[in-house]
Order: sequence, then structure tokens, then C-alpha cells
Amino acid sequence: MNREQKDGRKRITGHIIVVDDDQIALKNLRRILEKDGHSVSTFSNPVRALEKLEDRPCDLIVTDLMMPYLDGISLLNRAKLLSPSIEVILVTGYASLDSAIKATRQGAFYYLEKPYTPKRVRVLVEQALEQKFLKEENANHRMEKPEFSGICPVIIGKSPKIIHVEETIRQIAPSDSNVLIIGETGTGKELAARAIHAQSLRAQGLFVAFNCGAFSEDLIANELFGHEKEAFTGAASRKQGLLEMANGGTVFLDEIGDMPLSMQTKLLRVIQEREFFRVGGARPIPLDIRIIAATAKDLKSAMTEGVFRQDLYFRLNVVNIVLPRLSERKQDIHLLSYYMLEKFRQRMKKDITSISRGALTLLENYTFPGNVRELENIIERAVVVCQDSVIKVSDLPPDLADLEFFSYKRPDSSLLSLDELEQDYIRHILKVTGGIRTRAAEILGIDRASLWRKIRKYNLG
Repeated sequence: MNREQKDGRKRITGHIIVVDDDQIALKNLRRILEKDGHSVSTFSNPVRALEKLEDRPCDLIVTDLMMPYLDGISLLNRAKLLSPSIEVILVTGYASLDSAIKATRQGAFYYLEKPYTPKRVRVLVEQALEQKFLKEENANHRMEKPEFSGICPVIIGKSPKIIHVEETIRQIAPSDSNVLIIGETGTGKELAARAIHAQSLRAQGLFVAFNCGAFSEDLIANELFGHEKEAFTGAASRKQGLLEMANGGTVFLDEIGDMPLSMQTKLLRVIQEREFFRVGGARPIPLDIRIIAATAKDLKSAMTEGVFRQDLYFRLNVVNIVLPRLSERKQDIHLLSYYMLEKFRQRMKKDITSISRGALTLLENYTFPGNVRELENIIERAVVVCQDSVIKVSDLPPDLADLEFFSYKRPDSSLLSLDELEQDYIRHILKVTGGIRTRAAEILGIDRASLWRKIRKYNLG
């Protein structure tokens, strides 16, 4: 598979196997795909296609659903056993909701209904190859050194906002300036801080993290500054504080907005004087540290309300990094998901190799109020419950996947009609896409006008 510049943009070309017992359909698909630069092998017999796949792996299979000898679903399953990373597009002239759901659950990239346009085929093939390219890119990253991207050891993603964060870290890391990282809970503030430390001149020193919102004022002072022997009841010996331990390295102060005002005053003095006193101590101790602070709060509002010192804010905010919400970098969800899949499958020693297109679609359209941390929890859960080599929709949390949709029965146990199934499915897709009709129509495999008519028909608007 190759990524090359074509028609003024980057395009991926690959080796594609096309399977259909209709010779005219085979010729048409070959012509469409070869015109885009793909290497194409065609087969009217799916068994012969599998034999070819055993000899030479391919990147994508485009196969008819109903064929003699072997149907498309069976071909998909056997192909995935031979090559788990392969993508499969199922094509059929006999579309049904049941087949679409079954295909998605089995890990098909897409379920394409005949008749289709050449443009539609090109778009789907490009998307399928892009997904496989990202999987392989992620696998290559896993084989690299711990630095992962060579720029930032922990920040994962290719979206413009994350690339900007990576570039900012690379620029500021060698300096010794204090840094303020702003971002919602779960966006990776500590990971960004560790990336700065790892690329700084202090990389050989310690990186010490401390959560300012997890302790009372007295405990914060004791943890940061340490104490002298007999400084208070129970202080049987001298204790070294985190600041002293990090001398020559980096101190990360998480949730700095939760630090009590009196402690803010003490921290300000440490920054200004480059020295501190242990609790109960009378001798100043010189200090050589870099401070990276982080907050999910609006510190400017906190200053206006008088709960955060303005002078401390300006001392900390020498360089400012804003981490985007995961909903602002949705194109990174794919790569993040596979990165986390690899981490948890190795930890749990499970043979899970990929995530189905249906599951990825749900993830890509979820709002993620918990950001990257929530995605990590979702993938960890999926790895725990997954009993196959592919994470499917059914392995995702029920409140995310809305699995009750896949019921074919009414509350009285009578079976639903085809219209009722279609209505429920369209309602479900509109829900997971956040009401974005263009995306919903794409998933459903129909144009926006058809979707609009169905929304009116079922009163879903």
C-alpha cells in the first residue's frame, strides 16, 4: 500500500481483490479501481479468491454478498483469519437491515447497496484503505522506540491542533521557562508535562507530579517542602519534600487552581527567590527546578473572584499550552483507539487485532465528555469483554452503543415490521451522529434527499 500525491492531494493506492459471480460487475469495478491507480485482482469464485489471498496478502476485498460456493459474510470471516488487518466492503443487490447489522458485527468496513455510482465506490475504497493505512502506521509506531513519534513521547495524534501542541512542546522544551497547561479533565495535561520534561535539558533529573486539589493546606506544605525533625507532633525525623527531591528536574503542579491562597503565596516566594524552607526549618534551601502547572479552571475568572493570585498567574503563565478536547480532534480517535488496544491487549495477553468499522463509527461520533481518559476506559473495557479477534459494537458500553436498538421485538414479544426496523435504525444512526444528516446518510448508504424523505415519513425530525 502506498500513499502518493495525485490530483493535488494525497491518495492511498493498494492491492484490491474484487469478488463477484457477475462478470460485468467485475469488469466495471476493475475499470473504476485501476483508473485510480490500484492493483486489482478479480475472481468470480470466492474460493479462488481465498487461495490467492493465501499466496499474496491484499489491502482490501470488495465482494458481492450472495454468491455460489461461499457467501460474502463467510468470505469476510475467512479472509480476516488469514489477514486480520484486511478491510472488506460487502456489495449486494438484495439489501436488508438484518444483513447490514450482521455485516457490521462481523467487521465489514461497509455494506454497499447496488446500484452504486463509481464516485461512491472510489470514496469507500479510499476510506477503507485510509483506515488500513492508519492501522499499519500505528503498528509501525509500536515497533519504534518509546518516543513514539520522535517529536513528543506521549502525545498521539495527527490532527492540526495536536500537531500544534507537539510543535509548541518541541520549541519550548529546551528553555527553562515555567509553563501553564490548560485543558479539561482527561485531555492529557500530565502527559504533555512529561513530554516537555523529556525533551528539556533537565531530562536526566526527576519529574515529580503533585495534585494540588487532593490535599489540605497543611498536607500540601508538608508534601512540597518537607519538614524538620520534631516540627510538629509525630515528626520523628526529617522528611525531604517533593521540591527538594526534584532539585535539578521538573515539578508538575496539577490542578493549580485548587491550591489555597496561603499556599499560593508560599509558592510565589519559591519561584521568586529560588529557595524554600522545610516546615519547622530556619535555614533556606536553594532550589533549581522548572515548574509546569496545569488547570482545568479559568484562572482569569478565579483572579477576578479573588481566589487566585494575579502575580502567581503571571509567574506560571510564561508559556501557555491549551490542550484540545477529544471532540475537537475526532480524526485522532482512530489512532488513539488502536494505540490503547495494543497497550491493553498486551497487558491482558489477548489476541485482539482490530476494531470493527461499526465500533469505530460509534467512537468517532461520540462526544467524549471525559476526553482521552474516557476513550481509554472504553477501550480497556472492550478488551476485557471481547471474545473475538475484533472489537465489535457489542463490546462497547451499552449506553454508548445503544444496544437495545438491535432488538427485533416489541415489548409484547411480537416481531417488528420492516418499516419499524428501518425507523429504529435511522433513529439510532441519527443519534450516534449527533443529528448530522450528511454523516448519517453516508453510514446508511443513501443520499441526503432519501434520508430527508425517510425522516419525514417516520416523523424523526
